Order: sequence, then C-alpha cells, then structure tokens
Amino acid sequence: MSAHEAHEHAEEAEEASHHNRGIALVIAVLAALLAFSETLGKSAQTAALSDTVRASDTWAFYQARNVRQTTVATAKEVLELQLPTLTDPAVKAAATKKLEDWDKRIKRWESDPERSEGMKELREKATALEKQRDHGLEQYHNYEIASAVLQIGIVLASAAIITSTPLLAWISGGLGILGLAFMLFGYFAPELVIGLFEHGEAVGHAAGH
Repeated sequence: MSAHEAHEHAEEAEEASHHNRGIALVIAVLAALLAFSETLGKSAQTAALSDTVRASDTWAFYQARNVRQTTVATAKEVLELQLPTLTDPAVKAAATKKLEDWDKRIKRWESDPERSEGMKELREKATALEKQRDHGLEQYHNYEIASAVLQIGIVLASAAIITSTPLLAWISGGLGILGLAFMLFGYFAPELVIGLFEHGEAVGHAAGH
C-alpha cells in the first residue's frame, strides 16, 4: 500500500469515526428526550387516574345527597298534604316544625357553599375533576406518541451507524424534532393534536359513508 493510499484510508476512517460520533450524539439526545417523555407520560397517566377516582367519589357523594334529598322531599310533600287534617295543636306544631327542618335540610343539600358539600358544589367539583382527567389523558396520549417516534428515531440512528447510511441519520434527527414537538404539544396544548386526530377520523368516517 502506497503512502497516498494509506493517507486516503486514514482520512476515510477519520471521516467514518466523525460520522459515528455525530450519530452517537444524536442517539444520546434522542434517549434523553425519550426519558423525559416517558417520565412526563407516566406523571400525566397517574394524575389522570387520580382525578378519575376523585371524580367518581365526588359523583357518588352527589348521588347519595340526591337520594337523601329526594327521600326527604317526598316525605315533606306527604306531611304537607296531611297537615290540614291535623286537629291536635301540639301535633300540628310538631309537624310544622318538622316541615321547616326538612326544608332547611333540602336547601342545604342543594347548595352548601360553606362546607362545599351541597349538590351544586359537588356537581361543579366533579365536572372540574373530569376536565382535569381528560386534560391529563390528552397529555398522556401526546407523550406516548412522542415516545414511539423517539424510539423509532433511535433505531434508525443505530442502523445508520451499522450501514453507514447518512439518510437514516437525517431521518432519525427529523424524528427527534417531531418527538420533541409532540412533547411540547403534550405540555402546552395537548387538546390541539388529539383534536386534529379526532377531526381527521370523523372526516374519514364521513367520507367512508
């Protein structure tokens, strides 16, 4: 081998080494983004599950309040019908007092701002928790998509080292940017991407019919 050929081989080896170091750096960045995406996705999933349980408990409390209110309201209506027929003043006074007590209970069960345990407050709380749950699930779905895209990027970058194909490296870098975009959407505007997917599915379904 001549000195010129040896020099060319050395340059090629140095270029390949530089190429591989660049791809290794891309893999490291993609792996770091994947770790963040997985962590954020797990956090969003846990929060969504917690909000689901809390919303379910709140609705159960609401239903219990509703049943008690309905039962007492029914008893109140029956006693109101019987009140004019009562002749004993003491019994009539006791019945009137009972009606007043039931009326206060019904109003308190309907709305209790002080303790936030009225049906109005419970309904608002449960609805807010459901919105939080939906937000968390939408975040989770965005992070899941980001993780999938980043994993594909890592695989392609690894293949680029083995095959020495620069195109695979560029594609993996593009997937890294796409994965980062999904992470940002998941954090700042998760409803936007999921809404676009749902709109696309609805359009496709309508076109199919």
